[in-house]
Amino acid sequence: MSRAPLDVAALQAGLEPPWTRLSVVDETGSTNADLLGAAESTPDGTVLVAEHQTAGRGRLDRTWTSPPRSGLTFSALVRPGTPRTTWGWLPLLTGVALCDAVAAAGVEAMLKWPNDLLLGTEQRKAAGILVQVAGEAAVVGIGLNVSTTAGELPVPTAASLATEGGEVERTALLATILFQLGYQYLRWRNARGNAEACGLAVDYQERCATLGQNVTVTTADGAALRGLAMGIDREGRLRVTADGREHVVAAGDVEHVEPS
Repeated sequence: MSRAPLDVAALQAGLEPPWTRLSVVDETGSTNADLLGAAESTPDGTVLVAEHQTAGRGRLDRTWTSPPRSGLTFSALVRPGTPRTTWGWLPLLTGVALCDAVAAAGVEAMLKWPNDLLLGTEQRKAAGILVQVAGEAAVVGIGLNVSTTAGELPVPTAASLATEGGEVERTALLATILFQLGYQYLRWRNARGNAEACGLAVDYQERCATLGQNVTVTTADGAALRGLAMGIDREGRLRVTADGREHVVAAGDVEHVEPS
C-alpha cells in the first residue's frame, strides 16, 4: 500500500500558539521518550512527529505499534504552570481535541475515560493518549490509526478512520488535531486548570461514552471496581458508585459492561 509522507513544510507554516516548533522524523522508538529525555532543554510548545514508531507505549506500559505512515504518532511538550492537581485534565482535554478533529472528518467518535478514542457504532478503539511528566513539563503523546486496514489492526476491537469509512489526508488531519488541541489546552491553561470555569468539563462529559455506564475499572495493582460511572471530579478523576458509596479513580482500565 502506498502511503504518502507528511508535508512537513505545510505543518510548520501553519503552526499557531501554543505550538512553537514542529519536527518530523522517519523513525524513532518513542516520541514521548525522546521529548522526556530532553525535557529540560526543549522549548515549551514543541511537537515531535514520527512516521514510524518502533517502541511506542500506552498506559500501563502497553505497546502501541502500526505500519509506517499508516497513522499519526506524535508528542507535544508543554509547561502548563497550573496547579499540579489539575494536570489530570491533560489527557481528557486531548481526548476532546481528538474527538472533535475526527468528527470533523466525518467519522463518529466518542471517548472512553480516561484516554481512548472510540469510533463508529461499535465503539472500537482507534487512538490512545499517554501523558508523562518531567519536572515542570508534561509530554502529551497521541497514537491514532488513520489508514490502517482491518488486517493490519492488532485486535478485532481496534479500528482506524479507514475501517470506519473515513478518507482522510494525514497532513490536514494532523493540522486539525493540533489546532483543536491548542484551543482546548490554552483555554484550560488560561483558566489556571479550572475545567469547569473554562467549559472543558462540559465538553468532555458530552463526548464521554463512559458516563452513565455500568463499568469495571481495573487499576495498575490488579484490583477491580465494579459500579456505575457517575461523573468526573475537579481533578479529572472518574467517580464510580459501588457498594452504596462513591469511589474516585485516578487511573485505570475501564470496561463498559452494558449500555445505560
